[in-house]
Amino acid sequence: MAFSINPNVDRVLDPPTNETRGWVERNEHNPDLPIIDAAQAVPSYPPSEELTAHLAEEVCRSDTSFYTPILGLTALREACAESLTSQYGSLIDASNIVVTCGGNHAYCMAITALAAPGDEIILAEPFYFNHQMWFDLQGITTRLLPCNETPEGLLPDLDAARALITDKTRAMVLVTPNNPTGTTYSPQYLAAAYDLARSRNMALVLDETYKDFLSVGTRPHDLFADPDWGETLVYLYTFSKVYSLTGYRVGALAGGQRLVGAIGKIADTLTICAPHVSQKAALFGLRNLGRWAEQKNADLQQRLTLLRETFLQIDPPFELVSSGAFFGYLKHPFAGSRSLEVSRRLFNEQSILTWPGSFFGPDQEQYVRMAFANAGHTEIEELVRRLSRIGGA
Repeated sequence: MAFSINPNVDRVLDPPTNETRGWVERNEHNPDLPIIDAAQAVPSYPPSEELTAHLAEEVCRSDTSFYTPILGLTALREACAESLTSQYGSLIDASNIVVTCGGNHAYCMAITALAAPGDEIILAEPFYFNHQMWFDLQGITTRLLPCNETPEGLLPDLDAARALITDKTRAMVLVTPNNPTGTTYSPQYLAAAYDLARSRNMALVLDETYKDFLSVGTRPHDLFADPDWGETLVYLYTFSKVYSLTGYRVGALAGGQRLVGAIGKIADTLTICAPHVSQKAALFGLRNLGRWAEQKNADLQQRLTLLRETFLQIDPPFELVSSGAFFGYLKHPFAGSRSLEVSRRLFNEQSILTWPGSFFGPDQEQYVRMAFANAGHTEIEELVRRLSRIGGA
């Protein structure tokens, strides 16, 4: 008799990105138009030459083939704590930092530490699909929190969050700047979310993967100013985007000592440690690439401005309901059409590769997401022009 598969795993849908990847592999785009890939969010530029030259030396060192401490290289944990302290204006100790194999690894370990099968976690919709997939894999119940369209973008409804909390609720997950919407939550909004979580003895899991793509000098929030922040806040981060290291898989988590202790057990079981050479890459970036990162961010801010201005000038039938970081979130004009159908039409007719809103939640059929950071300046203008040409709009 054949072995069985864990039913929690069996019930999880295949990664949704396989669908759109198949369109590319089968050449289902308009052959008269080059593809504009606005699907998966990755930096459109390679790592700095200074960093790759440094790593060429590091991989020749015998010690980089060895394990690091479970929680990460001491020097990297210290550098990460110093960087957070500088940006947030509150002292954060290296003992609060865990180095991870990218942002997803940080998220999965945090959730595993916080919730057991049968527990509940509030997840704002639209959501990053891997976040919800992990709940299903772990047997955790997802309580979807709706977002409202506002002048500031799509904001999770904190009044609705209060109504979702039960005695089984262990955490609320927020992502800012948001993936998929690009919305950046204000310090005041995050303070209100933090106060709600603290008052109900649950965690606020805050994913700030894209914090390096805010306006220069922006302090995202003041949550670390609370001396007891580690009893409520779980902070997630990755070096993948800021230093263009997506394939290196290196990120970080900040939390209180109880959480860090729990993460140590999980990390040792899953990965033992993040890749040694990747940790060296992140450390080099923190120590040497501040100016390089600022220049890349400045270019991205120009692309964001160009995107917004071009939408105003061309006024395509797609509404730009939210934008920021790497993303534009579009409301499509085809009433009654599934978002997957709309994304497929965009690729078939205009060679624009986007991700449908259905990837990000069951109530997102009226939206599609584009990762404009993948495109150059001229491609952004061309992308908006093509949106105006979609048949039937």
